[in-house]
Amino acid sequence: MQTLIQKTSSNTKNKTAVYFSLENCQKNESLDNAQLKYLKKTLSENGFAAINLISKHILIISEKERNSIKRKELFRRKGKKLTDYCNQNKITQVVLHAENETDALCTAEGAVLSNYQFLKYKSEKKENSLKEILIKGKINESGINELNNTLSAVYFARTLVNEPVNYLDAVRLAEEAKKMAKEHKIKAEVLTKSKIESLKMGGLLAVNKGSEIPPTFTILEYKPKNAKNKNPLILVGKGVVYDTGGLSLKPTPNSMDLMKSDMGGAAAMLGAIKAIASNNLPYYVIALIPATDNRPGKTAYAPGDIIEMHNGLKVEVLNTDAEGRMILADALSYAQRYNPELVIDAATLTGAAARAIGKYGIVGMTEKATKEMKHLKNTGEEVYERIAEMPFWDEYDELIKSDIADIKNIGGAEAGAITAGKFLNHFTNYKWIHLDIAGPAYLTAPYQYHPKGGTGVGVRLIYNFVKSLCV
Repeated sequence: MQTLIQKTSSNTKNKTAVYFSLENCQKNESLDNAQLKYLKKTLSENGFAAINLISKHILIISEKERNSIKRKELFRRKGKKLTDYCNQNKITQVVLHAENETDALCTAEGAVLSNYQFLKYKSEKKENSLKEILIKGKINESGINELNNTLSAVYFARTLVNEPVNYLDAVRLAEEAKKMAKEHKIKAEVLTKSKIESLKMGGLLAVNKGSEIPPTFTILEYKPKNAKNKNPLILVGKGVVYDTGGLSLKPTPNSMDLMKSDMGGAAAMLGAIKAIASNNLPYYVIALIPATDNRPGKTAYAPGDIIEMHNGLKVEVLNTDAEGRMILADALSYAQRYNPELVIDAATLTGAAARAIGKYGIVGMTEKATKEMKHLKNTGEEVYERIAEMPFWDEYDELIKSDIADIKNIGGAEAGAITAGKFLNHFTNYKWIHLDIAGPAYLTAPYQYHPKGGTGVGVRLIYNFVKSLCV
């Protein structure tokens, strides 16, 4: 259940109060000198102070940072502290006494993001107490509604990532996408295995060969009548619902055991189009989600195989654990039929990306969309889903040349994230940005306002980018 953010103008005298300055707190609360002294001292040390008056709790959040991007992020992190305090003290409702709209919304954002729980399979569901955040003051209600819708999309993406494969296989992922699309009046079509075969999507079919569950290819189309763009922005998400590595089998500890998260790219793009549609952004967007699991069973594809892809290129498979790029390649080729203005893919693609920059950001690369990449990076800074752009020099193409086919599906030990991107580049003839979210998509421990498990990274990034295109 998502914590609800609402505007209020009613009497909130006896409710837990959150102020953004000691001065505003003094104006509204009757505090003695000892209480004020304690709050002032704690606030100066931590920028966060709280006091329990028995009848109610009073909290003060302050921040001296003036850089707008850093300030927003610091208030999100203060929102995490607020959530922790509320849940520790069994508080169900808080009132933010807003002095600045951005500060209040960022605090609420961090609070809600950190309050997420995935309790579906718990027999004893110990739910967080915080259920509602009220904002009092001069604040635009439309901004609150937008934030609620966007956070709902992040929750949706997180839950998809957290679901195990014995529930969320490729067929169920397509069903969940269709269900979400229906709620937001998004046109949805799911291509079944026979259609995928007729389209000769060799990469997707090859990865699926070891599975008992058929692949799916989901197409979601959001095309409002007042769309500012004629040609669509296309979002492609890697939907490997579980990755054993195939015949190139992964080890289990801290590897295969986490691979229900290998559809984090699909979750991000489904969450992004949900946020875009629920907030009625006037922009034409299509999401393409190729989905399968990758297993070593039956007639699983093998190292040494040559696979003919959707666009006719022949790929030499040297590692079946480099499967994400195989299914993404077919989706990127398929995107050509829409004559897109821009294509962005998101994928938990390489361990190399995670090792390069860790959980702190997204690895990005492009060849033709340099202007768009700069814009995406700037909008990513605003929501602190930051992109570290890698070089995309021609020399990296040498690392994926095959002796017996057009290209091979892995390079060498060097520049693994980049050579994966170079592989995908062979399947694009339009402006395209590749985002490798392997580092931040799934966490083994909480970090800031991101929970353990699926983080929904990419949803806020893409939403904020599309919103900026609507101005």
